[in-house]
Amino acid sequence: MVVDSHCHLDYPGLAEDLPGVLGRAQESGVRLMLSIGTRVRKFAQILAIAEAHDNVFCTIGTHPHNAAEEPDVTARELIDIARHPKVVGIGEAGLDYHYVLSPRDIQAKSFRVHIEAARETGLPLVIHSREAEADTAGILEEEMGKGAFKPLLHCFSSKIELARRGLALGAYVSFSGILTYKNAEDIRTAAGEVPMDRLLVETDAPYLAPVPFRGKSNEPAYVVKTLERLAEVKGVAAPEMARITTDNFFALFGKVPKPDWAA
Repeated sequence: MVVDSHCHLDYPGLAEDLPGVLGRAQESGVRLMLSIGTRVRKFAQILAIAEAHDNVFCTIGTHPHNAAEEPDVTARELIDIARHPKVVGIGEAGLDYHYVLSPRDIQAKSFRVHIEAARETGLPLVIHSREAEADTAGILEEEMGKGAFKPLLHCFSSKIELARRGLALGAYVSFSGILTYKNAEDIRTAAGEVPMDRLLVETDAPYLAPVPFRGKSNEPAYVVKTLERLAEVKGVAAPEMARITTDNFFALFGKVPKPDWAA
């Protein structure tokens, strides 16, 4: 049994066929999904999906692309929303210097607001970092000095230095379908360095479908292909990797009730 630790069930490509998406996930052995928040002001859409399905949980946050749209989001607002039993994490938040759809200073301010909320609630912080390794690591290290929180580097596609600095802070690292791409040897090298007890798998659906589905709309059922590739990288059987990543998910996202199938 597998957990998709990061997907966007409210996004086009998934939302319009949600019963089919959830059914195919079940058939593939994906028993639980975490749908990630990207806009606090549109959180109701994600929460409605999570409330309607026992095996779907969610997070609350503002994606760095949307930071300029939501500059007034406060840590207190995130903390208050996170009291809901279906909200099990903060984010995704972080830095994206590839598109820079929000100014860098606004992204950084929003990132720190989310860190404050993660620290206060004790919930994991889902971190987005693209072409911003040094600043991401620097903010994480500075903020960790103010008080501990639980970082998760999601959809890892950065230089290995970010993984090393994150791991030194106690971070978990999640790998997406990028791990299966032919030209992603650097990502596989990074995965090889991540300790077994810090690994997660995800889809980031509807984006980044793994081989052999690359180019198609991604969905939680496909996380199995990423898990199989990660198992090869780490030199273990796929069922063992499924057990490891599932155990790691529940260790990190401790607010999620652990079902019988994951015991």
